Amino acid sequence: MTRLGFDFHGAALEALGSGALHWPAEGLLVVSDLHFGKSARLAAQGGALMPPYEGRETLLRLERDLDATGARRVVCLGDSFDAAGLDLVLPEEEQLWIARLQAGREWLWVEGNHDPGPVSLGGTHLAELRLNGLVLRHMAEDGARGEISGHYHPKARIALRGRVISRPCFLLDDARLILPAYGAYTGGLRTDSAVLSGMMGHGAQAILTGPKPVRLPMPR
Repeated sequence: MTRLGFDFHGAALEALGSGALHWPAEGLLVVSDLHFGKSARLAAQGGALMPPYEGRETLLRLERDLDATGARRVVCLGDSFDAAGLDLVLPEEEQLWIARLQAGREWLWVEGNHDPGPVSLGGTHLAELRLNGLVLRHMAEDGARGEISGHYHPKARIALRGRVISRPCFLLDDARLILPAYGAYTGGLRTDSAVLSGMMGHGAQAILTGPKPVRLPMPR
């Protein structure tokens, strides 16, 4: 497992190459925007067909990160499910897999805009989590400091050795930290979009996910 350490409002954190955030001192793993059930929802609505195994791929990634970090607490930072009620109709294999990952761990579901209601799969459902001076919520709020959020699925596009690459990324400035989408096939919002450029402060940085996380000035 690859990781890049950094400090954020007094907390020593690690950005994992998978897109998860590890807080070693708290034994905590944070993942955002899993979007379980997306392929099934799109298929039912006659939308674009996606690989039907995106849930299994996401769970395999999560299991690997939990094994590698030994995290005993998990925060799913909203939009864990692609729509309200999808937790009730996940394939049995995925429901059992989630239950196995939850066993022996504190598991917190933070509500998102796609999944605002309680979750039936065990764990605790809450609007946001405040922990040792930091606040973890799904969507960034104006004026917040020490905030960890998701929602925007940030993705950086950079030129490297004559070619352009695009990767999901963490965004970091003096006030907030935004996580990339952790779920497979979730898409992303480019960092040079008006929304993200306007939200992130001067000197904001991006941490690109992948085999070797890289920290660089946020592309605008």
